[in-house]
Amino acid sequence: MAAPIGQPRVRLPAQVRAGEVIEIRTLISHAMETGQRRDQQGNVIPRDIIKRFVARFEGEQVFAMDLAPAISANPYIAFPFKAEKPGTFEFTWTNDAGEERKATAELKLA
Repeated sequence: MAAPIGQPRVRLPAQVRAGEVIEIRTLISHAMETGQRRDQQGNVIPRDIIKRFVARFEGEQVFAMDLAPAISANPYIAFPFKAEKPGTFEFTWTNDAGEERKATAELKLA
């Protein structure tokens, strides 16, 4: 049984000027089981990781990455973004079972 994907956290800078390159930071709770450990009975614990992260701004993909078993539990992902206009980010985390967790955040320009 796959571990549930936890609650995501997203952080955007509070003050952003048009043309500024900002850092978008995300964190999501997840055990990220590698599939290489064994339980107390010696059975292999099945792999269960978040395998894909996608960030979209106003519907356009602006960042994506594939995650591997070597990524630690509760993956922290940060990436740059050039803020040219206000809008909405949508972030999607997908696990091995195909389950998704989504979060949104508003980018406001000063």
